[in-house]
Amino acid sequence: MSGGLKPLVLIVDDERNTREGLARALRKDYRLLLADSGAAALDQLSRHSVDVMLSDVRMPGMDGLTLLRRALARSPQPVVIMLTAYGTVETAVEAIKAGAYNFLEKPVNLDRLDHMLRQALASRNLAEENRRLREQLEARFGLENMVGESAPMQDVFGLVRQVAPSRTTVLLEGESGTGKELVARALHQLSPRAKAPLVAVHCAALSPQLLESELFGHEKGAFTGAHEQRAGRFERADGGTLFLDEIGEIDPATQVKILRVLEERAFERVGGRDTLSVDVRLIAATNRDLKAMVDAGEFREDLYYRLHVVSIRLPPLRERREDIPLLLHHYLAIFGKENHRPELGFTSDAVATLCAYRWPGNVRELRNVVESLVVLTRGDKITVRDLPEPVREDTRGAPSLPPAPAGGSMAEAERRTIVRALETQKGNRKRAAEELGISRRTLYRKLEKYGLMDF
Repeated sequence: MSGGLKPLVLIVDDERNTREGLARALRKDYRLLLADSGAAALDQLSRHSVDVMLSDVRMPGMDGLTLLRRALARSPQPVVIMLTAYGTVETAVEAIKAGAYNFLEKPVNLDRLDHMLRQALASRNLAEENRRLREQLEARFGLENMVGESAPMQDVFGLVRQVAPSRTTVLLEGESGTGKELVARALHQLSPRAKAPLVAVHCAALSPQLLESELFGHEKGAFTGAHEQRAGRFERADGGTLFLDEIGEIDPATQVKILRVLEERAFERVGGRDTLSVDVRLIAATNRDLKAMVDAGEFREDLYYRLHVVSIRLPPLRERREDIPLLLHHYLAIFGKENHRPELGFTSDAVATLCAYRWPGNVRELRNVVESLVVLTRGDKITVRDLPEPVREDTRGAPSLPPAPAGGSMAEAERRTIVRALETQKGNRKRAAEELGISRRTLYRKLEKYGLMDF
């Protein structure tokens, strides 16, 4: 065994000689716990983080298979190897179906046991590492970093999961700040190209000449300042995904070259003659109406239809107001941790005011507001007085709410926002749903959740 803390093994057997014999054989490489019954084993599991449990199948009281199932219901789960003097194929199959790693007959072959323990621990460590990596990736790139339970966002999540495994070109449409880059990252990370690069280009930030060079690269001497050959973003994204943000801002000449890459998967560097081939999945995003630009002669129609194979529209925040409390909580947790203020919370009046705000900058604006509040708020609660002046001014004419209960939660703030909308609309659920920016189906679900069906 390598250095560091040795794995912890729990030996469970009602026969003292078996327990002590296995302990003598394993004590050099493992830390050990012994139990003479299933009940004693569960007590040990409740007090220790056991790596491997070796358990007899036939024991008085609780048998080994029952213990196995109860042990695997705990967190963290131990790896379980079953031992029996009454080995049958049926017992082995039942144990493995119930979650046992493997099965050994008594008398135990110690060399085989040692080999099996090493394999089991290696498998467990690999599974744990994979789990940690998945959590890190999902937290950074996956859908878990996109917050929303509203019907519009659930539609977005469904499309992302459906489209991600394909190589289809995707056009992301929506106002600035709605999370188009997050969706692009999720599409890439949930695709077979996840291990290859995701390369992003903000088209509006570059002049036409610089954009062409950035996308397709250039040869030495292609233009003033081109002192050496340079690979472009298409080359760097080969095998992966290229994300073109604000594609509505590109000039006609570059539009033609992008169309050719989509059709032929080939291009030449600026100033070059050699044709280069690439395998790139293209995701484009825009906050403009590309169809209207086509009609006005400002965007190529053929490129528009090549980009518009699958379109995903990101709803503005005003169309999914029910997600605002979730987003506030999400970013408060992030920035609270970053700024060492995990105790910070919102009063329910503050949440209600933030829910009533129009959020013209969408999720990006909300994120920035929460970060500012975390840094600037002096107490342990963010109140209406702490909110930025534009938020308070924008919501000043909204109907007043009843006093907030002490320590009001996000759920309470959401409930009171719904009550306010129903009161404003005199109980008309259709108009209340429209005011809240949610579907009637979602409103009915919330009414049931908060006990408001008789409202």
